[in-house]
Formats: sequence, structure tokens, C-alpha cells
Amino acid sequence: MSGDMGKASGPGGGRGAGTVEPRFDAVIHEPTRLRICGLLSSVREMRFADIREALGLSDAMCSRHLTTLAGDGYIALTKRPGESTRHMVTWAAITPEGRRALAGHLAALQAIAQGAVL
Repeated sequence: MSGDMGKASGPGGGRGAGTVEPRFDAVIHEPTRLRICGLLSSVREMRFADIREALGLSDAMCSRHLTTLAGDGYIALTKRPGESTRHMVTWAAITPEGRRALAGHLAALQAIAQGAVL
């Protein structure tokens, strides 16, 4: 990291990526929601059941955290018919706003770890 404390390169890094302003986000900071955002940032979308299983959550806890993130516009939830059943399947995807918030939060954590007071 350069001498520009508190700035981190944006998603994708490299040329043209710009910088991210550190911004602590209490919604994302909650450990389960941070883990959900991390999972979703690496894929286009993920099924509810896969998120639940990856994090070892109950249906109710997974639903609660996804609903909170969706309410703040950080993820989008969609329901589509399942491939092998007639039941609707919930899919989650991180939004552009969610990616920016996650990047800002991670930059804030990095700045805090380096001694910055935000």
C-alpha cells in the first residue's frame, strides 16, 4: 500500500480502478453480514440455501441477515422457480452500492488497523 493511508484500491485494483474512501459501515460490520457480503462479492449470485449452508446458519438467521442487507440496498433478492422442484428459490446478488459499501468498509478496517482514527 502506498503512503496514502486510508485509501485502498477499488475492486479489481490496477489501472483506472481509482481509490475507495474508508467508511465504517455498521450494517456490513456485523460478522455474519460481513461474511455474506464477502461470499457474494466473489460470485454473480448465490442461492439462499448455499449461503445458509456455507455459513452454517439457520433459515431464520440467514433470512434475517439477507433482509437487512437488502433493506439497505446492499444486495438484491430474487425468487425464481427451482430447476428440480416447483418451489420458488431465493437468489442473492451484491449490488453496485453493496460493492462500494463493502470496499469502503474494508478500507476503513485497514485504516483502523494501521492506526487511523476514523
